[in-house]
Amino acid sequence: AAAGILCYVGAYVFITYDDYDHFFEDVYTLIPAVIIIAVGTLLFIIGLIGCCATIRESRCGLATFVIILLLVFVTEVVVVVLGYIYRAKVEDEVDHSIQKVYNGYNGTNPDAASRAIDYVQRQLRCCGIHNYSDWENTVWFKQTKNNSVPLSCCKATLSNCTGSLTRPMDLYSEGCEALVVKKLQEIMMYVIWAALAFAAIQLLGMLCACIVLCRRSRDPAYELLITGGTYA
Repeated sequence: AAAGILCYVGAYVFITYDDYDHFFEDVYTLIPAVIIIAVGTLLFIIGLIGCCATIRESRCGLATFVIILLLVFVTEVVVVVLGYIYRAKVEDEVDHSIQKVYNGYNGTNPDAASRAIDYVQRQLRCCGIHNYSDWENTVWFKQTKNNSVPLSCCKATLSNCTGSLTRPMDLYSEGCEALVVKKLQEIMMYVIWAALAFAAIQLLGMLCACIVLCRRSRDPAYELLITGGTYA
């Protein structure tokens, strides 16, 4: 179950990143998500090993289980550290790339970057970088010469909005940069909290395995029975 949840968190980060990847130039921000998926996959395998070792009370199997859990625990600590590092870099990354993305907008024949902008403006209910007036400085706005912004800036509750700057009350007033940064930082926090939560589970797993190991080593009569002795 823990492995499945970890893989889900990692996949969620990948899927969400795909919607915002044009605002990021540093693909290394996906490293925590990659690691957490790898950990989830490994955790599923070693979970089976741990179950088998516990049922059989195999001393060698339990010792191996504890060592692997310790390695997974260390890996999750690394994920937390990387998560905090890249979370701090999100604002600089977005600030560095967002102006270029908006300048590349092409509303008449939209490419991937243009679709990304429209998606973000609709989903986050924002318009422009800091506000809707930022569109006036874009190449698209100057080429169209119709004094309007993309329809994705229109409030969802309005059906007759044309994006005209003469009716600013029809447009989202908040800029997208701050909201994109907030969204991406929230995503990174999901990774951090997931890694912390399951690091605690690893500690519990190691503790339980160690208790079984200690109890088994102090119960010679039980060991004789298991190994085929005639002691009763």
